[in-house]
Amino acid sequence: MLPEWWPKISKSNMIKAGAAAGLAAAFNTPLGGIVFAVEELTKTHISYFKTALFTAVIIAGLTAQGLLGPYLYIGYPNVNNVSSWIFLFVILAAIISGLAGSGMSKLMLIILQWRATLKKGLHRYAYIVVCALIIASLAFFISERAFGSGKELMTTTLFTSNKYVAWYIPFIRITDQVISFTTGAAGGVFSPALSAGASIGSLLASWFHLSDSDTNLLILCGMVSFLTGVTRTPFTSAILVLEMTDRHSVIFHLMLAGMASSLAALLIDKHSLYEHLKHQYLVELIKEHDQKATHKEHEEQPAI
Repeated sequence: MLPEWWPKISKSNMIKAGAAAGLAAAFNTPLGGIVFAVEELTKTHISYFKTALFTAVIIAGLTAQGLLGPYLYIGYPNVNNVSSWIFLFVILAAIISGLAGSGMSKLMLIILQWRATLKKGLHRYAYIVVCALIIASLAFFISERAFGSGKELMTTTLFTSNKYVAWYIPFIRITDQVISFTTGAAGGVFSPALSAGASIGSLLASWFHLSDSDTNLLILCGMVSFLTGVTRTPFTSAILVLEMTDRHSVIFHLMLAGMASSLAALLIDKHSLYEHLKHQYLVELIKEHDQKATHKEHEEQPAI
């Protein structure tokens, strides 16, 4: 869409900048957007795209703040006076959440591969209808927390006295995300992954009867860890949660959770969900190119 006189911009750089800007605007986390682009979306040197990246993030951040003000996506949870031994529970929450996030990603990929074998048309529409009925049934018969991004779950557990979730909530959040994502519905994985991690942290805190401050910290670490299990970007996850809550005093806890989760996730899969999706997309492009080449070759052959 750029005019001819405009300096040429790499399409790859525009995609990276757009992804970073979208993340920065969605959660009001400019540093998180930048780190995500560096850590996940590119393997090249940052100098090749830093201008486009920083410009996009600045514009997106200013636009979001101009419309909504200098908001925090979550708020200011109380993490004062956390216990000195809370690091042990942070590591436990990180391992469980990392394994859960990586396992969920693995399940998504398996379902997507199976879904690709379905015939286009009625079979795929039927799959979407069945998935919609499953989510609606979970919400109606078990809990409404099966719906949506999960932000309500995060704010409730962090800012009210109702800090603990039922044992089945993490399973519902994970099931909802798997079903929604594999239908191809627009919804993404970031916010639902954060809420799934929050539910795991809340559940673990209820088992050990932790204080409110320790519970809040475990919820935040669960968010970091589950997202890391999906994306394999521990620093992005830690910075995202840090910017969402403005709780700089627990940055080391969040980074520890991200690193422990990243190591635990390797037991399930060595690659992130995005890496697998990229590989599948490239395979499909190659197949499509080969089919077009074969079809063109048959058309060009002279009739006998």
